[in-house]
Amino acid sequence: MKKIIAAISILFLLVLTFSFSSESLRSIYSKPPEQWPKPFVDDGVEWTELGILPLSPIEEHKDSLYQIIELGKTLFFDTRLSSSGKISCATCHQPALNWTDGKEKSIGHNGAINKRNSPTIANSWFYKKLFWDGRAKDLQDQAFAPINSESEMNSEMHDLVMKLRKIDGYRQLFKKAFGSEMINPEMLTKAIATFEKTIVSQKSRFDDFLEGDKEALTNSEIRGLHLFRTKARCMNCHHGALFTDNQFHNIGFSGNDAGYFFVSHQDVDSGKFKTPSLRDVMKTGPWMHDGKQTNMEELINLFSDASMEGNKSDMIKPIRLTTKEKKDLVAFLHAISASATRVQEPIFPE
Repeated sequence: MKKIIAAISILFLLVLTFSFSSESLRSIYSKPPEQWPKPFVDDGVEWTELGILPLSPIEEHKDSLYQIIELGKTLFFDTRLSSSGKISCATCHQPALNWTDGKEKSIGHNGAINKRNSPTIANSWFYKKLFWDGRAKDLQDQAFAPINSESEMNSEMHDLVMKLRKIDGYRQLFKKAFGSEMINPEMLTKAIATFEKTIVSQKSRFDDFLEGDKEALTNSEIRGLHLFRTKARCMNCHHGALFTDNQFHNIGFSGNDAGYFFVSHQDVDSGKFKTPSLRDVMKTGPWMHDGKQTNMEELINLFSDASMEGNKSDMIKPIRLTTKEKKDLVAFLHAISASATRVQEPIFPE
């Protein structure tokens, strides 16, 4: 009986996918999200509905944390945090590029090419673990890593702290932020992490649509929204207001990179990487952990045919999207991608 009910449910969802006109889809998705059709997800997937871009939890504390945030911003953009004096956090996470660097893989100390793509840090306050492989437990832990990495900023934290203590302007900034001129690694990474918590996506047209502007999305984008939630099966991994399940999956692109295995040391996690948020996705290419994917339609082709090489999650199945459906899906991805944030670089202390 359960199999019969499941089969009927699948048939019903398929009818929903193929039978709606653009006008009827607009009517359906103009309703509150809790009244939308149930998405196509595998059994056991704990999904949440797509939603309006949330505020960072730090938003309500920005006034009281102003001095720490401003210090963190200054440190984030200051190339003196690297041993060469040429690389800052903003080198790989540029505001004008939606907090990415636009490269396949980031370039670090002495031109070293790093093994992975630099993801956007917008909305990074949301993640339970940071980096593609989840090796950082929080933003403060994450801020520490590139500074000390030989292939990135190539600084040694103790030496960096001593360098900053010799800069009168930094001593004053740390005193304003923390009440002490005695700069230490904890203060430094906390300041950067606190600034990073303020970095959020701009509102997208999808947010405008959810907030009541029912003309904010084109017919193609609404068809793409419906496909995203149903036939394309995207919500198996990309759901909620930030379009990510905050989990790790092997989707067939791992190559020789074991990913999350380096953190968990469990064979089952070999080749798994963090599910990235799809907020601003059309502004943050190239895509995937190795930055190899440069064309979104071609990337969707791979998912449509499930033609990735190597081992992959059982959730990756052939879905055979039509050419029109692929274009509609890309159109929706544009609708959830907002313009870059304009950020004025700080004046660096002397």
